[in-house]
Amino acid sequence: MKLVLDTCAILWAISKSSELSTKAKNQITDISNEIYVSAISCAEIACMSDRNRIELNTHWKLWFRKYVVEMNDWTVLDLDLQIIEEAYSLPGELHRDPVDRFLIATSRLHKAPIVTADRKILDYPHVDSIW
Repeated sequence: MKLVLDTCAILWAISKSSELSTKAKNQITDISNEIYVSAISCAEIACMSDRNRIELNTHWKLWFRKYVVEMNDWTVLDLDLQIIEEAYSLPGELHRDPVDRFLIATSRLHKAPIVTADRKILDYPHVDSIW
């Protein structure tokens, strides 16, 4: 199964696995699953690090490349025009957070559930999610 990780799932999978639900942890570690992360999560991690909202053991760029890309071998999906169009054409009611919109759009276009603890995403009926 293909999975798209929300930024919180990325951070917890790498640094605080106790924060992940059992189901999320099992899905992320299942070697038969394909794990995808959005490039927008790199930007969100950079902003969180620069604003001291998270503490990483190295610069955010090196952290993302080493732990997300190299060590976990997760596939990074680019933020492209199709995802931006989908993000701002989502059906129903959804809050305005652009990162969440891009992640949901990525999940929908790649037909891959999003792994997230974000209640707003979990409650959004137009995307498959796992927690």
